[in-house]
Amino acid sequence: METLIKLKQITRDFALGSQTVKVLKGIDLNIEKNEYVALMGPSGSGKSTLMNLLGCLDTPTGGEYWLNGQDVSKMSDNELAEVRNTEIGFVFQTFNLLPRSTALENVSLPMVYAGKSSSERVSRATDVLDQVGLSDRMDHRPNQLSGGQRQRVAVARALVNKPSIILADEPTGNLDSKTSVEIMNLFKDIHALGNTVILVTHEEEIARYAKRIIRLRDGIIESDELN
Repeated sequence: METLIKLKQITRDFALGSQTVKVLKGIDLNIEKNEYVALMGPSGSGKSTLMNLLGCLDTPTGGEYWLNGQDVSKMSDNELAEVRNTEIGFVFQTFNLLPRSTALENVSLPMVYAGKSSSERVSRATDVLDQVGLSDRMDHRPNQLSGGQRQRVAVARALVNKPSIILADEPTGNLDSKTSVEIMNLFKDIHALGNTVILVTHEEEIARYAKRIIRLRDGIIESDELN
């Protein structure tokens, strides 16, 4: 197996007034290509902080983070933005879609930043919307779509630049149970196509879709088990 993510003694401290709060306390973690991992932990366990580090939205206080052979723990904000756009596809609980843009325009957006031509953007965005079962909804705006359809648009947008990792933060948090099952089946299909999926959730039944469950507590990895 090829290692995609390697964390070595990752720490993250936050200043709170005159005090320092240690949120991550020396995390060692390897994730291989095409793994499907769920990150779990109670509120305050450090899972959101760890997700922000994995997603290159934040940098560690100490330690090393290697992503696809690059040490991203020492990168500048501009370099991190580049890594985020090319290596990581994000799916959020709140969908984060642009309300006035169509599904096609929302999905195309990451390719604008990647400098792709207009025809390339339309072609690729059409392909991924088709992949998530929305070929008949491309011209609809978010307010014309159901919650499940909005999340499918968000998943298509995450896939569009062919990233190394799909990082999903509570992706079913705003969905009913039937729609949640549909979205989790979609992630199962995406994983089967060779994508690496990292899922952050506090729901056991959602975590069970993953092949490996990592539990955090008080800033350390409490358990790491194959599912």
